[in-house]
Amino acid sequence: MTIRVHYFIMLAFTSILAGCANITTPTGGKKDTTPPKLIKVLPVDSLTNSRFKKLELNFDEYIILSDASKEVKISPLLPIDPTVISAYKKVTVKLVDTLLDSNTTYTISFGNAIKDLHENNVFKNYIYRFSTGSYFDSLTLKGRIIRANSGTPDTTKIIVGLYDAKESDSAVVKHKPKYVVVPNSSGGFLFTGLPKRDFKIFAIRDQNDNLIFDGPGEGLAFSDKLVSPGDTTGGMAELYMYDLPDTAQKTGSDGIQPDKKEAPATKADLPFNYTTNIDTVNKNKRTFSYRQLNKRMPIQLKFTQEPVIVKEKITLQIDSAESHTSVLFQLTVDSINKNCVNILPDWGPGKKYTLKLAKGFAKDTSGKEAQPAKFSFQVKENDDYGKLTVHLPAKYNNGDFVLIAMNDKDTVYNQKVTDTLVAMPFLNQGRYYFKVLEDKNHNGTWDPGDLFKHSQPEIVTQSTAGGTPLKPGWDNTIDFEKKQIPAKKGQK
Repeated sequence: MTIRVHYFIMLAFTSILAGCANITTPTGGKKDTTPPKLIKVLPVDSLTNSRFKKLELNFDEYIILSDASKEVKISPLLPIDPTVISAYKKVTVKLVDTLLDSNTTYTISFGNAIKDLHENNVFKNYIYRFSTGSYFDSLTLKGRIIRANSGTPDTTKIIVGLYDAKESDSAVVKHKPKYVVVPNSSGGFLFTGLPKRDFKIFAIRDQNDNLIFDGPGEGLAFSDKLVSPGDTTGGMAELYMYDLPDTAQKTGSDGIQPDKKEAPATKADLPFNYTTNIDTVNKNKRTFSYRQLNKRMPIQLKFTQEPVIVKEKITLQIDSAESHTSVLFQLTVDSINKNCVNILPDWGPGKKYTLKLAKGFAKDTSGKEAQPAKFSFQVKENDDYGKLTVHLPAKYNNGDFVLIAMNDKDTVYNQKVTDTLVAMPFLNQGRYYFKVLEDKNHNGTWDPGDLFKHSQPEIVTQSTAGGTPLKPGWDNTIDFEKKQIPAKKGQK
């Protein structure tokens, strides 16, 4: 009897508990925003006279690795990359200790590779350091990457590498560098923990991430001299990046290369035509916008090949209600581009003109004639234009430099520098920018470098004046190199 009573009491108690217990989703507490905490490292950090095959990082919670092949880097680089794995609360780095150089400082950087399991909080930028010698290398080398054809900082897909000074220039196309860094958003870079010895330095636009320069399709920058690490007060290594066009032939979907188009056998097979800087878009609003800026503004005829001009078949007339008056003009070939012919009259502001190019006015060297044409246009009044005068430092006035002026749409001036003051009258309203090309071979165009000929790319320097606004009637003078105004006492 007693046993039965106890049985029913327990049964009733259990039923009451079951009825009170509702299964619900646990309410979450405060979100974990704390990254994993490193609690133990084996071998310990910052050892000298150290060689090991395995490095272990132990954390206070479960972790995962993210993109470890890119984030985890050893410097100097090894012929075989370390293996990085994670399990539970531990990250293990395995390396071939026989590949370590003697008396060398090594760093292993983990970037953003280590995260906690649940919230992906990143254990950021941890760097482990050890030395195979009795001391740590501590010298630095800094510099910046500049895009040679624009004079602006360059950072896209770029790595900067140091190679042993005794290696040939071909090392950059054969194997990875000894030390590697990535420039910041301003093109600056900094090597740390370097030994006291000379290096060759290269920058690569590494499109396929293999740390090797693969030629066409990638970019290259190099120094003509060896670089020497020093303390943080040392000089800058400036590297001018140039790109090699991708000349690789495309293949079809079937993997077969398309047939090559036969190149024209003679100049007679090449097209011979031209363009002009006269506005021919709207017949009712045709005006002549001055492009080649000089004391007298030329009409430009730009041919696809060097032309032979018959001046007698070119006429320029002033149009009026009563008559058509012929205008005298000079005919000159552009000093930089031999395919460009300039027609230079004395313009009458506000007047209407007709340019007639009769049949046979221009031929190429094979005798092919350019298409005849007639252009009607009106020259603006002087007050419709603004004027800019650019003051250039004397260093650009040695015959090797070309001044280039641009507005937001086009290049409006491209001439060899022959004076420290360059006047540009008859400019349309807009904002103007200036740069100087160091035209070493005097061909009027920018040329890339050649590593194996030890030829640096031609360098373009941007004006520090920035964009200069201009409106009709304005007459502005600017300094190409804007002078820095020293801060007054108490200002930062």
